[in-house]
Amino acid sequence: QVQLVESGGGLVQPGGSLRLSCAASGRTFNSNAMGWFRQAPGKEREFVAAINWSGRSTYYTDSVKGRFTISRDNAKNTVYLQMNSLKPEDTAVYYCAADRYGSYNVGSAYYDYWGQGTQVTVSS
Repeated sequence: QVQLVESGGGLVQPGGSLRLSCAASGRTFNSNAMGWFRQAPGKEREFVAAINWSGRSTYYTDSVKGRFTISRDNAKNTVYLQMNSLKPEDTAVYYCAADRYGSYNVGSAYYDYWGQGTQVTVSS
């Protein structure tokens, strides 16, 4: 059974940092791009960041550029999202997903496997 399991979410004050992890099991995703999405209450799920299969190419939505960093460790079948300078508007459930292609895509329709999500709450 293929699973993506996110961890690392929690409650953090504005300006703080969190590091999300997404561990894959059941198959390897070393040839697949990986992405992070988020969904805030009452809003649609939105793209946050993506990384290509090798880790050498990344892409971010404008609102997180310069604050978030996506990375991957193919030996561990794990992808990460380092989130710095967090803002209240970053509050959401964060999901990792595996793209069916090696080069990343922004649209969620390209992602075949999804994790269950981890809650990130930014509040004082």
